[in-house]
Amino acid sequence: MNQRFLSVVGMAAMVAFSAGCSTSKSIKTPTENNIVITDTAPDTATVPVWAPKKHSFNPSRTRHHDLLHTKLRLRFDWEKQHVLGLAELTLKPYFYPQQQLVLDAKGFDIHSIHLMKGFDGTPLKYAYDGMKLTVDLGRIFTRDEKYVIEIDYTAKPNELASGGSDAITDDKGLYFINPLGTEPDKPRQIWTQGETEASSAWFPTIDSPNERMTQDIYLTVDTKYTTLSNGSFIYSRQNADGTKTDYWKMEQPHAPYLAMVAIGEFAVVKDKWRDKEVNYYVEPAYAPTAKKIFGHTPEMMEFFSKKLGVDFPWVKYSQIVVRDFVSGAMENTTASVFMEDLQLTERELIDKDWEGIIAHELFHQWFGDYVTTESWANLPLNESFANYSEFLWAEYKHGADAAAYLQMEELSQYLAESETKREPLIRYYYGNREEMFDSHSYAKGGRVLHMLRKYVGDDAFFASLNHYLTKHKFSDVEIAELRMAFEDVTGEDMMWFFDQWFMNPSHPELKVQHSYSNGQLNIQVTQTQDTAYAPVYRLPLKVAVWAQGKRTEYPIEINKAAQTFQFTVPTQPQAVVFDSEQQLLGVINHNKSDAELIYQYNNAKELRSRYEALVKLEEKLENTEVQKLMLTALKDEFWYIRSLAVNALVGLDTEAAGAFADDVKEIARADKKSSVRADAILALATWGGDDLVPMYEQAMADSSYQVAAAGILAYAGTGATDTKARLAKLDKEKNEDVVLSLAAYYAVQGGMDKYDWFLKQVKQSRGTGLYYLLQSFSAFLAANEQANTPEVIKILGDMALNHNLYYVRLGAYQALAVMSDRQEVKELQEKIKQNEKDERLLNMYSR
Repeated sequence: MNQRFLSVVGMAAMVAFSAGCSTSKSIKTPTENNIVITDTAPDTATVPVWAPKKHSFNPSRTRHHDLLHTKLRLRFDWEKQHVLGLAELTLKPYFYPQQQLVLDAKGFDIHSIHLMKGFDGTPLKYAYDGMKLTVDLGRIFTRDEKYVIEIDYTAKPNELASGGSDAITDDKGLYFINPLGTEPDKPRQIWTQGETEASSAWFPTIDSPNERMTQDIYLTVDTKYTTLSNGSFIYSRQNADGTKTDYWKMEQPHAPYLAMVAIGEFAVVKDKWRDKEVNYYVEPAYAPTAKKIFGHTPEMMEFFSKKLGVDFPWVKYSQIVVRDFVSGAMENTTASVFMEDLQLTERELIDKDWEGIIAHELFHQWFGDYVTTESWANLPLNESFANYSEFLWAEYKHGADAAAYLQMEELSQYLAESETKREPLIRYYYGNREEMFDSHSYAKGGRVLHMLRKYVGDDAFFASLNHYLTKHKFSDVEIAELRMAFEDVTGEDMMWFFDQWFMNPSHPELKVQHSYSNGQLNIQVTQTQDTAYAPVYRLPLKVAVWAQGKRTEYPIEINKAAQTFQFTVPTQPQAVVFDSEQQLLGVINHNKSDAELIYQYNNAKELRSRYEALVKLEEKLENTEVQKLMLTALKDEFWYIRSLAVNALVGLDTEAAGAFADDVKEIARADKKSSVRADAILALATWGGDDLVPMYEQAMADSSYQVAAAGILAYAGTGATDTKARLAKLDKEKNEDVVLSLAAYYAVQGGMDKYDWFLKQVKQSRGTGLYYLLQSFSAFLAANEQANTPEVIKILGDMALNHNLYYVRLGAYQALAVMSDRQEVKELQEKIKQNEKDERLLNMYSR
């Protein structure tokens, strides 16, 4: 086989391949850091890079007015990418008398403002600075007086400076997709994204999460378009000019950032939950698979309604997939928007599902929409719950291992972020509200909720959530109100839990040692985290001990920097598992013998215990007992363990691999999980052997795209003379996994013959797939100087300047760097730097 190809190109492609095969979100593979930390004590003489940053205080917005209702009449200028709006806002002073109203209105042309009385309007004076619209109401209004103002305006969201976060990559509010129809493979669409405060880029409002309004939205569009908005569809009226006006009515109050519209040529696939409509809006080509993508939604609605004791609170629930979305998904009230990755063919559904993200956005309809954070500092009250819903659904639908796998992923994501950032979950001192959308608010928050559930018990946990939702429905909340809901139900002061987990940064770092002597098991626990930045934690946990083949659980509570726990155990323990329920958000250093780990794998039912044993033993495959364990793991009921075992064998030489070859071949042929079959194909490719070539050929024709992509990499690694010709038969394939595998090979071996293929793929690919493709394209450009054409420079320059996804702009800029010795490219790179508004990219470019 061609070892250089596999080692230099293939492994990089495998990274891209695995990223392209993620399910509900971009997933980092758990590492041993989930379980083991170093013994090195922190250096308190220096400030760690992750130390919390102190910024100015960010309270909830003071409410001078109460926005009661918003009526919008909207038309759209596709050519200019403008919104032609007439807004009618009903308000009243919140408490104190007011004569002045300040609204958020970003980048508008204001044509007129009137105080309305019926159909009659009195012109009002106003001042406008391009962001804030200050209106003189003409007289003082008291809190008992409602008033209505009408604003005639043009919104120009595409002319606003770009911002955003890792979770929401742009904040222009409303987006025209392919507005002129010049992109043949992309539909024309309009859609909105309001979070955090971008609804005010398309209608004037009080753009704050502690505001609530009902709404009427009238959308005048071409008759070929389908529209969607919050609430109920009331009617569609045909107009004399050949357009139509669709009327959507939202009668229950919600925050302005949750307002939405979407316009395009969608197929509407109808479903229902109880007596409420549940609809799926997709491009017509995906109508046949829409129910297979979203079809669990009614079951999720029933499950969450029963679990919370609060029925789904809105009149309908729609889910719509749009092109070029600036986030993974968004929980607009009654109408969630999803990125285009959710549109899958029958074949793609073999490898992928999006249940996690579908559950996440649905759960927001309770936590985020029905009850809403009062400020972005309290964002975990929205996002931590939505994150935890993914665990709840997996636990219910797919079992304990699937749920535990998700929690391992979340822990991995948070710990990775904690290397450079550790902040309290509730952050009043953030620098920018977009910073709140991180692995603290999502991954850490979900794990903290799980610890809270384990502490109070299931009955109390869900009773407390019911109390919280019922008491605060249609209102905004802060963290104290969640704490008090748990205190009301349990009768216990929960300040200690909320203070250490929500109000303090960092996480526990524990060094655990166990020893046995004279019938006593001693467990020493030392909290090694830097207490200059983190508390000494109170940690109620359980320890599982196996002696004479019997498992015994011992509850303990850690509340000091160093403690020793003693238990009477009849014989030398066969295994000791600290935090046996595997609930702790933290890192644990607990050394164990090989024999203990082998026994742990074979007897502990929890996923992380099996995972820990495999990871710690994978470097000891010369041990025959470890080999037996790996053979057992290859047959584990849960796919992730089988995958770990397969990948643990990758580094073996051909002779050592012989003991496992038959089992891995069987996995490659018949494992029920396509990603594990793909792993097995790639493992076999590292071992080599002419007898494997027919298996690679069969893999390339597999019904699973993941397996086919692995087959491409494996076959390419054989160095067969017909490789290029054989792979060329797949050049018309559009699937991301296959394209990325082909690109990895063509980057080094394709030559100029693949110039047109690369250009086509760069133009057609999107999202994370485009980013990874650009990495291979960079290698192709480096290997083929004649491919460094003005056409390529123009395409990459336009992408680096204008693409709506910041990481795609980054990928294009990096590809240009291959040609940075050219003067025109140097000038283009400077233009890109000057044009870029995203601080993340500016920091990277400056380095």
